[in-house]
Order: sequence, then structure tokens, then C-alpha cells
Amino acid sequence: MSVIVEAAVESLDDALAAVAGGADRLELCANLDDGGTTPSAALITAVREKVELPVLVMIRPRGGDFMYSDAELTRMYEDIAMARMLGASGVVFGVLDTFERLDLERSAALVEAAQGLPVTFHRAIDRVARRVVAIDALAALGVARVLTSGGGATASEGTDELRAMVHRADERLVIVAGGGVRANNAREIVEKTGVTEVHARCSGDPARIRGIVDAVATATPSR
Repeated sequence: MSVIVEAAVESLDDALAAVAGGADRLELCANLDDGGTTPSAALITAVREKVELPVLVMIRPRGGDFMYSDAELTRMYEDIAMARMLGASGVVFGVLDTFERLDLERSAALVEAAQGLPVTFHRAIDRVARRVVAIDALAALGVARVLTSGGGATASEGTDELRAMVHRADERLVIVAGGGVRANNAREIVEKTGVTEVHARCSGDPARIRGIVDAVATATPSR
């Protein structure tokens, strides 16, 4: 089974570098230094015109926490509609309540707004206390993927939890390992956890993504 490498990018140059490095999919954002926010319509259009890979669009109105006001939620609905109109292959978001639990009501409404576009619930999940159990609720909402470090500062530090999340998810959704994924640890993360997808930032250097692609090419996800 081949491991999918998803590259987080924030510019057209980054996107082209990720393609050159052999990425399988892009997560398109703005402000990656702040964890990623919604990119502009112009950037989405430019990447869609130049790149044939699937492009997932980040839906996040600001950096910081994942508890959003009604006005911010309205903007998220509008940004999902924009991403759909511009040909995104999926959208990426995460919403928590004031106790840092999954906000299931608002998450369900955003999934519905995606109108069938695959949804990735991003690393907001890493702030949730019972991450493994939360997989059941996200699967029930119809979420396609969960991007997570397993609650660790990096995916390498969260391998035990990542493995538990993979087992809990079974085939209901895909667990994507993200957070400090590099060429020197990607294979170990895959083999320890059983993930079949990994996520890493591409900052204009194809070699960074190529190293990860090469590292996981012969990896065998654990079962």
C-alpha cells in the first residue's frame, strides 16, 4: 500500500515545489506560520490553474483558538462556498467549544455546507482531551480525514495515540499524521502507527517533500 504525502502550501511557488517533490495532494492555506488560515480566491484560482493534484482548501478565519463567533462562522460558510465554486477537492476545518471539546453542532453545519466535498478535521483535534473517542463522532458526521499529531508536539511524539486513532477509525475515515513530519522520521511514523497518509509543510523546496516521499515509498503501515 502506497503512503499518500500531503503538502501544506501557502503560495503558488510552494505548490509548484510540492508537485516537483512528488506530493500526492496539497493543503492550500495562508499564514502557515500561524497554523494556516483561509487563502484568497486569487491564490486558489492560480493554484487550480497550474496544478493537477487534488487541492484541499483551509477554512479558518483567523489564527489562535478554534472557538468561533457567529460572524466568524458565517465567514467560514462563505469561504466553503468560495472553495467549492473555485474547484477545491475538499475543505479543511476544525471547530471546538469553550471547553475545547468538539463542537458537533457547528461542525455538522459546516460539513453540510461542504455539500459532499471531502472534509478534513484539522489539528484542532489535538486540543481535545479524548481524541480517540472523538473519532467516532467525526466519523458519524461524515468527516473524511482527521489531521493530527496524536496530541503530541510532533507526530513522532504522538505515535501511540496515532496508532490508537487509526485502529478506532478502522475504515470509517482516514487518520493523517502531521506535525514535524520529515524525511528522517516519516517512515518510522508510518510503521509505528499504521497511518497511510502523512502531512508536511512545503516552503518552496522540492527536496523537503521528495525526501518524505522517498522515505515512505517502501514503508509498511503496521496493522
